[in-house]
Amino acid sequence: MRTSTSRLHDELDRLKATSNFRTFPSADATDVIDLTSNDYLGLAARTDLRDEFTDRYGNLRMPALTSSASRLLASCQHEYHAFETLLADCYGREALLLNSGYHANVGIIQALADKRTMIVADRLVHASIIDGIRLSGAQFTRFPHNDFNRLERIVADVPADFDRILVIAESVYSMDGDRADIDRLINLRRSDPRVMLYVDEAHGVGVEGPAGLGLVAASKVPAEVDIVIGTLGKALASSGAFAIVDDTVKQYLVNKARSLIFSTALPPACVAWSNFLFGKMMAMDAERDTLRRHARTLAAAIAAATSREGIESHIQPLIIGDAAATIARSRELLERGVKVLPIRTPTVPPGSERLRFSLSAGLTDADIARVSGILTEQG
Repeated sequence: MRTSTSRLHDELDRLKATSNFRTFPSADATDVIDLTSNDYLGLAARTDLRDEFTDRYGNLRMPALTSSASRLLASCQHEYHAFETLLADCYGREALLLNSGYHANVGIIQALADKRTMIVADRLVHASIIDGIRLSGAQFTRFPHNDFNRLERIVADVPADFDRILVIAESVYSMDGDRADIDRLINLRRSDPRVMLYVDEAHGVGVEGPAGLGLVAASKVPAEVDIVIGTLGKALASSGAFAIVDDTVKQYLVNKARSLIFSTALPPACVAWSNFLFGKMMAMDAERDTLRRHARTLAAAIAAATSREGIESHIQPLIIGDAAATIARSRELLERGVKVLPIRTPTVPPGSERLRFSLSAGLTDADIARVSGILTEQG
């Protein structure tokens, strides 16, 4: 007789047979060039920033290490208000902190969309967005990646009985490193008063736009992107996420976003660290220049190794197209001192398995030259 866990064992065996079984990476290695992290500005290892932050507060004045309650119940709100005020000043609209990018996407989409909402999302949006769509119960469709002609036709055909059309895209896509055309999305928003525009800047904040505020901030009319999502655990080397919205949407989310209402809030000390780093980040044009230089070098090496045009981005894929071969290539690179992990289905579509090179301003020109040389040599 099969046990209650037999199906679990069967599924694990299937994942192993198709080279899609996952485990946590091995312990930290100090002698490799790490191209797996989302630490785009190289802030995570900056002991000078940690020391300055600690000196600012001292042990006796350090904010609490736990909120001990949800945001609606927490007694101490100072650090949240201070950071939301900084974000609002930077973006010119209200800001709302959430526990993670996943919490933000799941909670906000679920709160805003209902049976009278049609959601239209780029086919390559993050899994957290897809989960938010499913939880909302709204009807949805997906348009081919960055195919704005198709998106415009879909929006034009949405029946009149839908009150809202929620169009969702990312600014920089996490597995391909390419960008959305924000100005074209804004033009689409103007074509139908029902359109609400939602852009996830998880991989744009800190890296793109004026003062690292993202691609939406670099657009012609940033305020016409109704919801902008930024995360703090990537370029900002902290934890959590934020939404940039108008006051009405913020108050609605405070009352309706379940991931906000029913989660213990971020530790105040973590929020203070995010506030500190965000202020520093805006002046880090030199780090952003370094990141762009690394991107140009690596893109040329990937193009030479694959005979395909490389993308000059802080995220660069090397498409291999087979899970087992991708794992093998990752191991070969690790043996040469380069850590880059395999990305497989369901994270990416079958047949597009890849190595995802994630660049950091903390890497040196020599590091990138070494990686580029190995890729060119391997072909």
